[in-house]
Amino acid sequence: MNTSTNDDSPRDTDHDVVAAGCGPFNLGLAALASVVEGLDLVVLESRPELRWHPGLMFDEALLQLSFLADLVTLVDPTHPLSFLAYLREKDRLYPFYIRERFHPTRREYEDYLRWAVSKLTSVRFGHQVESIDWDAERQRFRLKVLRADGRRLGLTARDVVIGIGTEPTVPGALASLPADRLVHTGHFLHRLEDVEAARHVTVVGSGQSGAEVALHLLQRNLGGGAAMSWLTRTVSFAPLDYTKLTLEMTTPDYVRYFHALPQPTKDRLVAEQWRHYKGVSTETLEQLHDLLYRRELEQGLADVELRSGVAVEAAAVNDAGDVVLRCRHLDTGGVFEHTTALVVAATGYKHRAPTFLGPMDGLLRWDDQGRYRVRLDYSVELAPEVRGRIFVTHADLHSHGVAAPDLGVSPFRNATILNAVMGREVFALPARTAFSRFGLPAPLATTRAARRPEDA
Repeated sequence: MNTSTNDDSPRDTDHDVVAAGCGPFNLGLAALASVVEGLDLVVLESRPELRWHPGLMFDEALLQLSFLADLVTLVDPTHPLSFLAYLREKDRLYPFYIRERFHPTRREYEDYLRWAVSKLTSVRFGHQVESIDWDAERQRFRLKVLRADGRRLGLTARDVVIGIGTEPTVPGALASLPADRLVHTGHFLHRLEDVEAARHVTVVGSGQSGAEVALHLLQRNLGGGAAMSWLTRTVSFAPLDYTKLTLEMTTPDYVRYFHALPQPTKDRLVAEQWRHYKGVSTETLEQLHDLLYRRELEQGLADVELRSGVAVEAAAVNDAGDVVLRCRHLDTGGVFEHTTALVVAATGYKHRAPTFLGPMDGLLRWDDQGRYRVRLDYSVELAPEVRGRIFVTHADLHSHGVAAPDLGVSPFRNATILNAVMGREVFALPARTAFSRFGLPAPLATTRAARRPEDA
């Protein structure tokens, strides 16, 4: 079992692995590591407790994946921290079975994550990583950590895993709006007072979070609430592409194929495959349409407007205190103004900049767009003098493809990392995960690989 020291240890400590950040991905790493004998792994999280997208925790919102996409099952179905083990301990196995909706609600999934945390001694909340450096003399990473009580600790590790997640991003066209006129979807439920006070709310952007906010606003409108608009630059309010053979692009087979492609090809594919992770669930789209249809039977409701193919190019507040969006209709090129009281930005997330890696400047290898150069085993390319490894979770979209943000690939990624850390196959990785065959047939691939560069 994991042998990490107690959270209240008064001294600096040495570990095999230190992971920075405790979202579902690094929590899954801790869960799998908990059954690895002889591995000393700790996970450090700056927040006081685990919270998973609290600003979008609508009561009815479902996880977009099956319960099998938990922390461990797709690598180790008998693991004591599986979702089924959680249901058994909570005495909800039969109700879940009878329910026959194998997508848990988000609230239930968060409760599962918090349950898993309660079983692990390796996770330390209120521990913020301030810096990571390479100690050439000791051949270990040196971490400086600030605890919530103001005390500073020093830790060392043979290997490090970075999983600090993402943060809301707002495009330049909206960035100049004052804070009281702009809400990011990630903070939506925390700003309900502002939403309720607005006579007209406009959602800019789509994706699942934008659709869920639009659904909430539409329900409110049906009850006599404010006007709402939904603008997105995508050509339609597009569904997630969850067809079975397309989903094979989120399997380890496709990840291995994708990683070997040239980087320009990878970037093109990620841009083309946006519907794998940026679309809207079919169920949410159906709920939206049902509410729109119900409005046909009502009188006197405030206006509802949905427009796709619209890009917001600028935003300002006029003398009356309203937000004026300058919009371009992408099909026709026509420009128009849209006036609203409050903007909800469904504009996605970006990776948090790992400022604590500052001391490693010059030792990390980046690509020409400032992204980690990530090997197949999820380790970052480092200078030759660094003998330890830095692994990344959920910072590999550009290197490993559209499976990167998928909870279903997380156990595979974490098992790959732990196998690399231990130098042996602690977890058997699936050899065949897709019916589709990616890349060239074997004879052609062999011939092409053997061809000299000047013959290509």
